[in-house]
Amino acid sequence: MVCYARISFDGRVKDAHGIEDQHRDMVTHARRLGWLVVYRYTDNDKSASKESVVRDDFEQLIKDLGTGTTPEGYPIHGVMAVNDDRLYRRPSDWERYLKAFTSQEGRVYHDSNGTQDLYAEGFEIKGLVGVAMSLSETRKKQRRTRNSHRSRAIRGQSVAAWRPFGWDDDKITLRPEEAAAIRKAVHDVIAGASISEITAQWKEAEFITSRGNPFQYQTVKQILKNARLCGYREIKGELVRDGDDQPITGEWESIITPKEWYAVTAEIRGRGHGAGVPRGGLVHKYLLTGILRCGNVLESGTTCNNKMIGIKANDWLKYQHAYMCKKTVDSGCNKTYKRGDKTDRHIERLVIAKLKAEAEAATREVPEWDKADDLERAVQSRKALEKRWQDGVVEDEMFFRNLPALETRVKELRADQAKHLAMKAAAEAAREDIAQSWESKTLAQRRELIKKAVHAIVAIPGGKGNKAFDVELLKPVWRSDG
Repeated sequence: MVCYARISFDGRVKDAHGIEDQHRDMVTHARRLGWLVVYRYTDNDKSASKESVVRDDFEQLIKDLGTGTTPEGYPIHGVMAVNDDRLYRRPSDWERYLKAFTSQEGRVYHDSNGTQDLYAEGFEIKGLVGVAMSLSETRKKQRRTRNSHRSRAIRGQSVAAWRPFGWDDDKITLRPEEAAAIRKAVHDVIAGASISEITAQWKEAEFITSRGNPFQYQTVKQILKNARLCGYREIKGELVRDGDDQPITGEWESIITPKEWYAVTAEIRGRGHGAGVPRGGLVHKYLLTGILRCGNVLESGTTCNNKMIGIKANDWLKYQHAYMCKKTVDSGCNKTYKRGDKTDRHIERLVIAKLKAEAEAATREVPEWDKADDLERAVQSRKALEKRWQDGVVEDEMFFRNLPALETRVKELRADQAKHLAMKAAAEAAREDIAQSWESKTLAQRRELIKKAVHAIVAIPGGKGNKAFDVELLKPVWRSDG
């Protein structure tokens, strides 16, 4: 006799206690009946109703029933399961199991209904009826779960299965340290920090996920895009809205404002689907590597214009790093050299001054969103169509023919509204004291801000000999406001 045990969800502990309970009950029954259990087949935490789920031990059981022996070579005279729905929930699995089971004569099948004769005439149809009823019940449960999930969401109740990072075990009250880390991460990403940097910072701070795992890039990205951060609820990427088409606010404490959430999600989406490294691909050690360009005039009369690299300065010098044009073998001219610390400080001062001016202009230039009335009309038009359809005034064909255009219009206006809110939030975030906040930014963030401000910085050679550092030999090529 062999036993098969399966459970769809192993709970949060993942200790396989449900599977062990099934096997223990089957072994007890087998002893009472005088049967010897020679092999256990187990599929833990696996659904039998989903086609995408592969149950390895069920597949092995089908194979072994066909050959007549277990993997160790013991003959299979029968199969035990706590219930038939542990073995199969889909017609195709039932048919495969029955064919494999009856491929040899004299086998016994036992479940909670007792010993079943799978060779009996008509049992195949009886089994299919049972599968259909089981499948129907599964779909009813899934539908009830979805409806319950949505109803709780509409009421603003937390539906998280696990404690969300940033909140306490009640899923409502904030955990101050985690919430502060999320809030800082949101502000940093809006300012140009990469998800990889945030992930590294959280790992260094020894934060772990609610399931006790170290943070990974995708996990951090999902957290920062979660509408829960600003108090909103999402189902499959769509905000849950009330009867007035307004986003429903949950019962939990929010960490950031809706404007900040729109801004950070817009920023993350705008970066595309990279491989988890900061924008630009490479992680640079020095602030102006690749941003400085050599301004040396060659014998041909043309400018070198090669990107300069950062290097570690010689130990006897007072500064730690420098910038130089590449060697001639690397297509440079090797003629321009700049002291690193003073070059960095000068360019930072220029960029901060430009960012201040842009921030002041940005807060004045972002107008109020002027399509609120259009959105309201589109929503009301959709509601009116739905009501007329429900009242029987509009036939099905006309309803489903006109509904997609209205839904598309509403989605387009909401997307435009979200884009505007993101711009507004970014402009408001720029009002902060840029000079003060600059010091707390990472190297990658500073590089991003510099690259947004300038196309390049042309470094002109200072001539021969040990000459004083001259800021006039650094020529920023500013990006235009347009």
